Amino acid sequence: MTYSLPLQILKNTFGYDHFRGYQEDIIKNVIDGKNTFVLMPTGGGKSLCYQIPALILDGLTIVISPLVALMQDQVLALKQSGVKAETINSSVPSSDVLKIQDMVKNNQLDLLYVSPERLLMDNFIEVISSVKIALFAIDEAHCISQWGHDFRPGYADLTTLAEKFSSVPRIALTATADEPTRKDIIQALHLEENSKTFISGFDRPNISYTISMQNNREKYLLEFVKNHPNQSGIIYCLSRKKTDKITQSLKEEGINVFAYHAGMSADQRNKNQQRFLQDESAVMIATIAFGMGIDKPDVRFVVHMDIPKNIESYYQETGRAGRDGLPSKALMFYGLGDTSIQRGFIESSEAPENQKRIERQKLNSLIGLCEASSCRRKILLKYFGDHCEPCNNCDTCLEKPETFDGTMSAQKAISCVYRTKQIFGVTYLIDVLIGAENARIKQFSHEKLSVFGVGNESSKQEWQSIFRQLVATNLLRVDMINHGSIKITDEGFKFLKEKRPIALRKHEHTRKIGKTKIGNNTNLVNLESHREKFLFQLLKDKRLEIAKEQQLPPYVIFHDKTLLEMVKENPQSLTALSSVSGVGEMKIKRYGQIFLDIIQLKAAS
Repeated sequence: MTYSLPLQILKNTFGYDHFRGYQEDIIKNVIDGKNTFVLMPTGGGKSLCYQIPALILDGLTIVISPLVALMQDQVLALKQSGVKAETINSSVPSSDVLKIQDMVKNNQLDLLYVSPERLLMDNFIEVISSVKIALFAIDEAHCISQWGHDFRPGYADLTTLAEKFSSVPRIALTATADEPTRKDIIQALHLEENSKTFISGFDRPNISYTISMQNNREKYLLEFVKNHPNQSGIIYCLSRKKTDKITQSLKEEGINVFAYHAGMSADQRNKNQQRFLQDESAVMIATIAFGMGIDKPDVRFVVHMDIPKNIESYYQETGRAGRDGLPSKALMFYGLGDTSIQRGFIESSEAPENQKRIERQKLNSLIGLCEASSCRRKILLKYFGDHCEPCNNCDTCLEKPETFDGTMSAQKAISCVYRTKQIFGVTYLIDVLIGAENARIKQFSHEKLSVFGVGNESSKQEWQSIFRQLVATNLLRVDMINHGSIKITDEGFKFLKEKRPIALRKHEHTRKIGKTKIGNNTNLVNLESHREKFLFQLLKDKRLEIAKEQQLPPYVIFHDKTLLEMVKENPQSLTALSSVSGVGEMKIKRYGQIFLDIIQLKAAS
């Protein structure tokens, strides 16, 4: 088998000239029949890593996916590119399920998307056992791990795949997994042998991050949305009540909004989701029940009205913005009350204590990100084991927050960790620093330590902020394996030795964490002339017309990025149009002449 074939399929079927990052190496590894683990950022092209092998390998590729919306979205897009793909999920009528199963038995499909629960049903196992399976692709693989942020019991049962189908290679893919989660995925899916791991960078440079402490969040939200007219966005709320309230208030201001939460009927949720997908200027107000696996590429902003439960959730949810690579924004409002609410959720849950401990530490890491005075992106990437230089595309880079000389405070905190043998959590360490007289401190005789009471000039809340920032800047770390104890990193020991200065963000109840840059609209691309802007709008109008006729999301026809390239390249033949990124052979046949006519007509005018 020649390795030029993947590149041919990439161009002819999907309309792209070049692979990105590790895509080509991953595809070769899969074609060679090896197990594969892929960690790649949202919008990085994970799906091509199994879709292209599915068109090369002999047999059926089964894709395990967590949500109906994700399956439907990908199957629609594949069919538009001429790929034989189907999905079996809870929304598919039983009569259609039987037809699709017949297609499986008759080897008429390249890809079949199913949920983990469906995959392991006895009758479904019987169906797929009768055909040749080329590959199992486990998408959103972090759902298999209790260390992950979206653990799903159905995914846990996928551990049996290696036993039931020992000869079939497996590829596990995710965009959000820290080191413990990655290890868990690899172990659970038995990917240790005959396998290779590919970890791409986590950075999404097109997303601008802002975290802001505001008392009147709805006022700032309205101003933000109004300064992004005719753009699609997602606004996340912590509760159904707030979701409904904000939906109503924005609707009264003439914003094209839809709501989505678990209190609505399934039918209404599905209708609103379809409207969001098919409307280029729709704004979805939703709880976290919405969005996982949504492939809509032209979401220009994601707003969190409250903090999510951890950095993984924040990264994944903000990652729904700018999947097409064009400039996008992530705005999160943060308040002290949010922390209490999220901690309350953890403590009131029925999860075992070990799981609660994990969730507490993950929440602390998120709060550290909120309170940081240094580059947001740098801290965000560091959490996942990645790195970058200060990005100049986040609020703390663009407008430095108010800080203080935290050198002495940091030395006191790290010294306290050291002198208490690095086995205690933050709450206990703060008690030692402020000189609290309680039975536990006396039990360990820590009132006799030189660090006892040396930090009584600061409040408990101020010390909590300091500890979170020291973790965020990698001077301390949280050992989640050992009951959340605080450890000193190599950088922390180096800091103590060198006594170098460090600036920390001030802890103030009324402070603003960054500014929302409300006055700055998102400029997608530099369309210089009136002709370019007019042509882009004509192409978008035609795309929308075709999409409505076929009841498809417009981006399934062509992405904005593809239309922009058409405008810039100004192709005057179908051959030239086929060289535009995202225009494959099937789309040239279906839509090429329609869009070429518009371009040629405008060029002649």
